[in-house]
Amino acid sequence: MDFIWPDFLWGLAALPVLLLLYWWLMGRRRRATVRLASVAVVREALIGKGPGWRRHVPPMLLFMAVASLLLASARPVAQLPLPTTEQTIILAMDVSGSMRATDVEPNRLVASQVAAKAFLAELPRQVKVGIVAFAGTAQVVQPVTLSREDLNAAIDKFQLQRATAIGSAIVVALSELFPDQGIDLGRMTFAARGDPLAPQGRAIGQTVIEKPFEPVEPGSFRSAAVILLTDGQRTTGVDTTEAAEMAAERGVRIYTVGVGTVEGEVIGFEGWSMRVRLDEDTLKDVARITQGSYFYAGTAESLKKVYESLGSRLSVQTKEVELSGLLALLGALLVVLSAGLSLWWFHRVA
Repeated sequence: MDFIWPDFLWGLAALPVLLLLYWWLMGRRRRATVRLASVAVVREALIGKGPGWRRHVPPMLLFMAVASLLLASARPVAQLPLPTTEQTIILAMDVSGSMRATDVEPNRLVASQVAAKAFLAELPRQVKVGIVAFAGTAQVVQPVTLSREDLNAAIDKFQLQRATAIGSAIVVALSELFPDQGIDLGRMTFAARGDPLAPQGRAIGQTVIEKPFEPVEPGSFRSAAVILLTDGQRTTGVDTTEAAEMAAERGVRIYTVGVGTVEGEVIGFEGWSMRVRLDEDTLKDVARITQGSYFYAGTAESLKKVYESLGSRLSVQTKEVELSGLLALLGALLVVLSAGLSLWWFHRVA
């Protein structure tokens, strides 16, 4: 716990003085009682008919109220896990031909669809979600929405295509999160190829974006995150590392999920065959650059567990919260309770 005004903590030094003053007053009161009453009356008061321990309760509650108010004056702050009030998640899902591999039963695509829909069902209803599907290129198949029905319908419509453009998927996800920044996948693709006819804009490395922006710390943008699910290596599109650096400059975390096996599997389709491998190193780099995390899902069950972990992680945020109001309220309640008990037991406030 930290304090915005730590100098006010010196006020807590008055608490021991208040305790000593209380015990001194109690001792003085007992001496006065002995002088003014007979020994028999005093004995009767001490054996069951006097207030006993109750006499100390209101003063102790008042003492606690003072301590709480003194702490509140120093304006304490603490890091607390709180439910998200506003967040957007982009699911970037691989629909390349390699997702037909059956090393994840019944195949990688179906397993990812089932797990994604289970993930959506567990997310808090106030979390908005958009879906980007990618193969040889990437596109938004469902704009950001609160409708779980629309999201599930978009997932059910996935169609397998050739090639894998992981970097392009990240760029499209960023364009969905920051529509006012003019991020253009087509423009970036032209620039990466060195096309002299590419539209001109502000250059960052080999990428081109339309509007300037102020870079922030990686992982600092807490209102949105990208979950990137893929089973293969990039074969086309924007460079994956470059796209990850774009996300990092905007503070967006990317949580990467690798589906399949590192050894890969040979698949065939329409007269061609190839071995499809999982590129874990690239996915780990994307997570590291953006301050996200990498998860490996070698089975349908482990894929579900990955999504469950991400759901709990993304639905709760750790925020810095000032506790002054809470402590002040506690102090006020203790004062009222102290006065109420004193009136009830002794028919007086003090």
